Amino acid sequence: MTNPPRSELSPEPKSSPEALPLHAFNGHLVLVGAGQMGGALLAGWLKLGLAPQRVTVIDPKPPAAIRAVIDAHGIALDPPKPALADVLVLAIKPQMADEVMPLVKHLVGRTTVVVSVMAGKTIARMEQVFGQDAAVVRTIPNTPAAVGRGITGAAANRHVNEAQRVLVDNLLSAVGRVEWLEREDWIDVVTAVSGSGPAYVFLLAETLARAGAAAGLPEDLAARLARATVEGAGELLYRSPAVEPAVLRQNVTSPNGTTHAALQVLMAADGIGPVFEAAVAAATKRSRELAG
Repeated sequence: MTNPPRSELSPEPKSSPEALPLHAFNGHLVLVGAGQMGGALLAGWLKLGLAPQRVTVIDPKPPAAIRAVIDAHGIALDPPKPALADVLVLAIKPQMADEVMPLVKHLVGRTTVVVSVMAGKTIARMEQVFGQDAAVVRTIPNTPAAVGRGITGAAANRHVNEAQRVLVDNLLSAVGRVEWLEREDWIDVVTAVSGSGPAYVFLLAETLARAGAAAGLPEDLAARLARATVEGAGELLYRSPAVEPAVLRQNVTSPNGTTHAALQVLMAADGIGPVFEAAVAAATKRSRELAG
């Protein structure tokens, strides 16, 4: 299945949409799927003041922790006849999509915006289910959303109006930053970089710990050092938004020092650069295969 041509996507905004308080939302939001990502979104919305009575959750077996949140806030769970949605958020596993989407199609009306956080399901596929005139936003968040530090790539079709874009931006911003994409096919690369990216960072912590142990440190000490180093470096990067990563790297690197010696290996022609390029290319290819 091909992606919609660029002309059929909403243009990328010239600036970030104006933030609106979620407590001002007076429509009906339906969340389909309350697993890891859906649960993180729900928690983020409630934290930012979204009124629980504005939310309906559809999930036959939400995790115990999310079920407790739903019950504590009196959120409607699997009502027999949900009202039409102003926002329908699909936070289900992609392998369930073809079964679940037709079951919630009746919740989509003329003013509904459908927001997908499913991997591998194109805007064209969702238009097939919900209608060629449906307003659809396809997104790819990542797992740091669980701690409010995620980043989400989002592409909107031409039927999404500015008010809907602002609303979706605010909903997604509850779990981290949002980057609007002018081309849907960029989502495959976003998936490879930020969607899968946390796994690369965790692997770095694992690999650094093993290298420390191989060099003579006790394994538990090497693991603690590696973990704290990745945590701290990430926090430093987060707190230095105006500083390029290359500059932060250079700040740590003394001429002919220990860091320089290590970087000579990591930045060699057969070092980490080509490996990461190959890894991102492989993930991008697989994302396109899943959407095909």
